[in-house]
Amino acid sequence: MSVTTHSPQVHGIFDPATWTVTYVVYEQEGAPCAIIDSVLDYDPKSGRTRTESADKVIAFVREKRLQVAWILETHAHADHISAAPYLRQHLGGKIAIGDHITTVQKVFKDIFNLEPGFATDGSQFDQLLKDGETFDIGSLQGHVMYVPGHTPACVAYSIGDAVFVGDTMFMPDVGTARCDFPGGDARTLYGSVKKLLSLPPQTRLFMCHDYPPNDRPIQFETTVAAQRQSNIHVHDGISEDQFVEMRTKRDATLEMPVLILPSVQVNIRAGVMPPKDENGISYLRIPVNAL
Repeated sequence: MSVTTHSPQVHGIFDPATWTVTYVVYEQEGAPCAIIDSVLDYDPKSGRTRTESADKVIAFVREKRLQVAWILETHAHADHISAAPYLRQHLGGKIAIGDHITTVQKVFKDIFNLEPGFATDGSQFDQLLKDGETFDIGSLQGHVMYVPGHTPACVAYSIGDAVFVGDTMFMPDVGTARCDFPGGDARTLYGSVKKLLSLPPQTRLFMCHDYPPNDRPIQFETTVAAQRQSNIHVHDGISEDQFVEMRTKRDATLEMPVLILPSVQVNIRAGVMPPKDENGISYLRIPVNAL
């Protein structure tokens, strides 16, 4: 797949609590837009949610007089809860994710022992997007790229000369995503990264997260050329076997993300909280010794 020379406007909103970047992608003021990888603020100590991060997105969309066509997820995130339903309520748009989310739903329905009525067909989302599928954002056209490895359902979105890579990789001095979550695979991730790095060198790559080393400022935009030259895990010359060995050893040292248990069980529901109990309260499930 080639990337067009058209260069959409991209506005990133960084959430310091989860190191996540939410993107608003559009052609010009007053035009349709897409929102990618939104964040619902969640306090794991109290179980309370807030909307400060999502409200920043809403404020920007309204300031630029944009019409939301899509609210896109690159995957079912394990480090933050999606604000997609809240954004759809206030701005409209369709919530979409890659069609392999059904695989993730099946795995985590069992892990969390979710209610029998929880569907594993992706029907919680407004649309499931297939590899190679295109979608319109006004005069812009988006392309879906299936890039599994971090999870079996990860996708990247190519819009003009911009590609939103999700968690497949990070800035060159940070490297690549872990592959030790259920369904993750380092060899698969290597192939997905190479797929992204086969795009034209000038292609703009936008990261879902930044974890800056050495106190450098937050950054979340780079290029294919910069990644191929400098990515500490997958620069040119790193073989698949070298990558798998590195990734496997590194993943064995990593702790689980702080919000993985609340995040995944909500995000596989397209950001909707579990059904309320008879007392009117929604509860999250914490499996003991399961992960």
